[in-house]
Amino acid sequence: MSLDGIVVKSIVNELENTILNGKIDKIYQPEEDEILINLRSKGNNVRLLMSASSNNPRIYLTENKKSNPIKPPMFCMLLRKHLQGGRIIAIKQPLLERIINIEIESLDELGVMSTKELIIEIMGRHSNIILLEQDSKKVIDSIKRITPDISRVRQIMPGSIYKLPPSQDKLNPLFINKEQLIDKINNTNEGTEIYKFIYKTYMGISPLIAREICQRAGLNSNLKLGGLSEHNRESLFISFNNVIDNINFNRYEPTMVIDEENSKALGFSVIDITQYGDMKKIHFDSVSKVLEEYFTTRDKLDRIKQKSIDLRKVINTNLDRAKKKIAKQKQELINAEKREKYKIYGDLITANIYRIEKGQEKVNVQNFYSEEQEEIEIRLDNRLTPSQNAQKYYKRYNKLKNAHKLVAKQIEFTKQEIDYLEHILVSIDNCTEVKELDEIKEELAKEGYIKARSKNKKKNKKSTESTPRHYISSDGYDIYIGKNNKQNDYLTLKFASKDDIWLHTKDIPGSHVIIKTKGGEVPETTLDEAALLAAYYSKGKMSSNVPVDYTERKNVRKPNGAKLGMVIYDNNNTLYVTPRVSEINKIKIAED
Repeated sequence: MSLDGIVVKSIVNELENTILNGKIDKIYQPEEDEILINLRSKGNNVRLLMSASSNNPRIYLTENKKSNPIKPPMFCMLLRKHLQGGRIIAIKQPLLERIINIEIESLDELGVMSTKELIIEIMGRHSNIILLEQDSKKVIDSIKRITPDISRVRQIMPGSIYKLPPSQDKLNPLFINKEQLIDKINNTNEGTEIYKFIYKTYMGISPLIAREICQRAGLNSNLKLGGLSEHNRESLFISFNNVIDNINFNRYEPTMVIDEENSKALGFSVIDITQYGDMKKIHFDSVSKVLEEYFTTRDKLDRIKQKSIDLRKVINTNLDRAKKKIAKQKQELINAEKREKYKIYGDLITANIYRIEKGQEKVNVQNFYSEEQEEIEIRLDNRLTPSQNAQKYYKRYNKLKNAHKLVAKQIEFTKQEIDYLEHILVSIDNCTEVKELDEIKEELAKEGYIKARSKNKKKNKKSTESTPRHYISSDGYDIYIGKNNKQNDYLTLKFASKDDIWLHTKDIPGSHVIIKTKGGEVPETTLDEAALLAAYYSKGKMSSNVPVDYTERKNVRKPNGAKLGMVIYDNNNTLYVTPRVSEINKIKIAED
C-alpha cells in the first residue's frame, strides 16, 4: 500500500509540529473501526482521525466532520474515561514500522497523574487501535480484540502485555550505506527484480517507492539483479541515498498521481513521484491533506460497498425470480395464443355431430376454416357425447382466451418490476453517501422487498435527506441528476418547472436529469453535456452510442400506482452519446 513506513514517519513529524502538548477535548467513534479526537493545540482546534479499517487504515489531521452514533460504543467511552482532558507528551514511531505511539498524560480516577499510550497499527486487515498503560505495557482495551482463536502468535486483549508485531528482519534504510547495499545484492537470488529486492530487504518502503528509486536511477524496475552492472549499482545507491536523505531531514513533497481518464488515484507518497510520465500530479503542503484527499472518497465508497452487499443480494434474488417468472409467463402467453384451434375443433365437431357416435376416440373431418379445406383429425374423449366433446373444446378456448388477457397484464407488471429493480441497482451504484443507501433501504421496505426498520428509532428527517448531483454546463445552465428513485421523483415531479428539459436513457435504467432552462432555449452544448451525464449515471455508462431521450418536463407524467422513479413520457427526441470519463470531468460540479 502507498501508506508505508516513510509516509508514517512524515505523519509523525507533522503531528509533532501540530499537536504535541495539545489537550484532548472530545473523543468520538463515528465508525466501528474509527476514532476521531478533537484537540486544542497552540491556540487552534484540531481533529485527529485514526482508522483501523481493513481496507483503508490510516491516521491524519482532518477538517471533515462525521455524524456519530447516538450511543457511544464501549471503546469510545473507555478512551473518554482515560484520555479526555489529557495532554499529548510524545509521538513516536518504532523504527520505520507502520505504527504510531501517542503518549498521553492525564489524571486517573484518584486524581493521580498517569501516562497512557494510544497505539495505531496500520497493517491492512491486522490494523488496530490499542490503549495501554505505559509503565506495565498492559493492554486496557483495543478497538479490535485479537483472541487466541483469531491469532495464536499475538493476542490483543484487556490485561495482556503489549508486544510489537513480529519483526520481518528487514534492514533500516535510514542508515543505508553503499557496502551494505552491494553485499545484499550479491547475496540475493540474481533472478529477483530490483524493485522487489528493495522493498523486501528494507523496512518501511512500499513497492511504489521502490519503483521510484529505480526510476530516478534510470533503471527499469523489473530488471533482474543479475543484470546490474557496476554503473547500475552505483546509480541505484545514489538514487536510494538521495531519497533517504530527504526523509532523514524531513524534506517532504506530499504528492498524489491521478489517472484523469478513469478518475482514479494511482498512488501517493511524501516524495515527488516521477514514474507515471504525463499523468496528472497534485502537490500538497501537508501529508494530512494528501491522505484526506486520497482516503476520504475511497473509504466512503468502500463502506457503501460493504453496507450494500446484502441489499444487492436481495435485489438480485428478486430480479432473478422476476426474470424466471416472465419467461414462464411468456410461454403461457404462447400457449394461450393457440386457443383458436380449440374453437375450430368445437365448431367442426358441432358441424359433424350427426356422424359422430359416443365412444369414438377420434374423428376425421374437413376443415372448412382453411383455404385448402384439408381433412384434420380431432381427438375425442370416448366417455363423452359428441356435444360434450364440443363443449369441452369451447371451455378450453374460453379459458385460454381469459388467460391470454390475464397473462398479458402479468407480463407487463413483471416487466415493470424488472425495470424497477434494475433502476435500484443503478441507484446503489450512484450512491456517494451512506444516507443515500439508507433512503434506498427505506424505499425497498415500503415496497415490501426488505423488512422495515424498527419504528422506535428516532429520525431527524432534515439531516438524513440526501441531495441530487448538481452540475453547471459550459453555457452556465444548472443540471441536476437524481441519485436514487426518491430524488428522481423529487426532481421530475416537484423541483422541475414545466418548461425545463427532462432527460433519461432510452430503455436503459438510469437517473432522471433536469436542465433548468431559465425560461429560454437551451444551447446544444448544454443539451449534449446533460445527455452525457444521463448516460454516465445509467446502466449504459460503459457503452458507446447510448440513446438518451429528452423532452420538456410537461410531457413527463407518473402513471397511477407506479413505483418511485417510474414515469412515462412523449413528444421526445433522442441523442446518441458515448459517456467518457474525460468528458464528464470537464463538466463543472456546482459548489452547493
